[in-house]
Amino acid sequence: MTLRKSRVRREPVAEQQLLEFPQHGGARRGAGRKPKGQVAGPSHAARPSISERHPLLVTQRLCSDLPNLRRAAEFDVLCGAIADASRRDGFRITHFSVQSNHVHYVCEARDAATLTRGMQSLGVMIARRLNRLWRRAGQVFADRFHARALETPAEVRHALAYVLNNARKHGVLCDGVDPFSSGPWFDGWNAEPVSTQARDEPTCDPRAIPTAAAQTWLLRIGWRRKGLLGRRETPGGQAARRGQDRADQRLVDSIQRSLRDAARTSAPGRSRPAAVRMHALGSPW
Repeated sequence: MTLRKSRVRREPVAEQQLLEFPQHGGARRGAGRKPKGQVAGPSHAARPSISERHPLLVTQRLCSDLPNLRRAAEFDVLCGAIADASRRDGFRITHFSVQSNHVHYVCEARDAATLTRGMQSLGVMIARRLNRLWRRAGQVFADRFHARALETPAEVRHALAYVLNNARKHGVLCDGVDPFSSGPWFDGWNAEPVSTQARDEPTCDPRAIPTAAAQTWLLRIGWRRKGLLGRRETPGGQAARRGQDRADQRLVDSIQRSLRDAARTSAPGRSRPAAVRMHALGSPW
């Protein structure tokens, strides 16, 4: 007797299929919020918590194609707005500097909400008064302000040097105190001499101080333990100082080349110019 193999029908087993979804977002080139202008502005993420014990370094930037702020009329407008904004409860602007298209502040605020309200009020007052001066209408500031908390005496000193000597960083000011800042009212300079003012520079009345008195320990006492500020100090750290040294050396080399060329081209037998005689004695000037 032959046995037949039983034919068992196997049921097909279902296999999980992989579903491919279209990829949107994520870290990739070109992702993220696009800037309004040529470069991206401050981040629109939630601001970190602010302590009333820590001063703040704040920057406001103007829209493009607006007049230069480093003029006497514009500076008077900004000083008036800063004086009015500093009277708000819990918000104080202690130092500032005005550049061609942006303004730096060192301020104090009770909390993040007080900082936001104070800077918004200041921005509205500056925009309205500048538009009235320029006889125009429209937006003045390009984006929201940028703020950074200063938590140590060294950070506060670096911020003060950055704000009050910011014109030197941009190559606008060569010597002395920047008249388009709160530097003329600042009492933390060292014993270096002060240079004279130029023709279009505003005059600072010592009785009309637009800024408020500092109340935090870091701005009153703490930063002074790291040394007073120098009027010729270039902000930006060692890299900026090395760049300034290289620029000074290039200027000296250029003058020396000019003196050597003048010495070669001078006629024999004639008395050489005083500058050439100084160079012959070893002076670079």
